[in-house]
Amino acid sequence: MSLRKDGVVIILSSPSGAGKTTLVKKIAKENNFKISISFTTRKPRTNEENGKDYFFVSEEKFQALIKANEFLEYAKVFENYYGSSKNQVFEILNNGENVIFDIDWQGSEQIKKQKLNYKLVTFFILPPSKSELFSRLKNRDMKDKNIVEERMKQFNQDIEQWQNYDFVVINDDLEKCYNEIISFIKKKIENSDCNYDKNNISTHIKKLKT
Repeated sequence: MSLRKDGVVIILSSPSGAGKTTLVKKIAKENNFKISISFTTRKPRTNEENGKDYFFVSEEKFQALIKANEFLEYAKVFENYYGSSKNQVFEILNNGENVIFDIDWQGSEQIKKQKLNYKLVTFFILPPSKSELFSRLKNRDMKDKNIVEERMKQFNQDIEQWQNYDFVVINDDLEKCYNEIISFIKKKIENSDCNYDKNNISTHIKKLKT
């Protein structure tokens, strides 16, 4: 499946460990999307590459980029900074290509406020359950128990942001979740009717909080 190139902006956000990065890479690989590679002050995880997964920089360098107004959006998440380069993003869009962001809700709100002259579609990804999220975090390279607990504490605050997104999708199956996202993107681009079951999502949110 391939989506046309016309400068579409897609944002995927989620609580840590819900699978948005895997989905972003799959969407980019199988469609006409370029991933916005974020700058970050955190240390690389296992198998992450500088310039491919993130641009890993010092906090001093990151603060210099903020002062130079180099970021389209930036935020501090779990004691580390993350930011999206204006130059990188607009170069992609000005070439008529689509760009996809893997960012948290703070960054998403900043981009929405800028009212870009491109079609913007935002997604919030939810895990199937809190226990599954905990398992994913433990199985990632989160060997530090304190880091996992910190992310779980942030979970309830993060999921409160779901109503600020165009679509909310439960990632209980990667292929199913991916197909739902692609379907919504195509309908949004074509200005077709594309509602989703908010009552079902609201019920799922309540279960996640218990």
